[in-house]
Amino acid sequence: MSTQNTEVRLSAGGTRVTFEPERGCAIASIEVGGTELLARPAFVMAPWCGRTDHGRFRAGADTHQLPVNEPPHALHGFARDGRWRTVSADERAAAFLWELGDPWPWSGTVTHLAELAEDGASLTLTLGVEAASDSFPAQAGWHPWFRRTLAPGGPSARVEFDPAWQEERGADHLPTGRRVDPRPGPWDDCFGMPDGVDVTLTWPGELAVRVTSRAEWVVLYDEEEDAVCVEPQSGPPNGLNTHPRLVTPIAPLEITTTWSWRRP
Repeated sequence: MSTQNTEVRLSAGGTRVTFEPERGCAIASIEVGGTELLARPAFVMAPWCGRTDHGRFRAGADTHQLPVNEPPHALHGFARDGRWRTVSADERAAAFLWELGDPWPWSGTVTHLAELAEDGASLTLTLGVEAASDSFPAQAGWHPWFRRTLAPGGPSARVEFDPAWQEERGADHLPTGRRVDPRPGPWDDCFGMPDGVDVTLTWPGELAVRVTSRAEWVVLYDEEEDAVCVEPQSGPPNGLNTHPRLVTPIAPLEITTTWSWRRP
């Protein structure tokens, strides 16, 4: 492990992973054998994922208003904007912590654990959301920006996955509540994979990256020229309203994903 300008770097088997804890605990770089996988930093989503309808959600009898950072909705949580603390770090593993608070209505903590495999062929990430006292609904996940091409003039990434359904997206970019048969891209859409997220990006002849998680929700976003996003998350967009997961002092929210890569 090395640190420079608040960066935390993990290294093993020709792979280097760089975190920026003071910039939302973003993953600034994943370099595999000299090849950069990310078009821009991959960020953490917590305490919610995707869009929350006009920034409003209910918890019990109360309605809460979040800052609208992507009008007309609240997008991707606050964790990506926070200054995280590095709790521990060595050559292949690191642990980070961020305190929940205003403008989130409850106190608590978010932890981000990272472990690079000994051979450098995979990275396992775990997010935990814990309540300090009062219970609250929450979500967590990741938003990686994988490069569409790994080298100038190289092949574009191909997406391979087999979702059980697609959440129908309304004109407001929120799920309508209807589940439909998966449709071809381009996507800014949420898919259900009840047996666990399993998505492979392949750059033919160059590299393949597999994103897996026991979570059953994944968002695919590929509407920008330079990147393809594969976002494992604990619930769908607007999930604080439609699929609330209650976090209590004795039942934290935990989600894990593994990103693995291989050459042809």
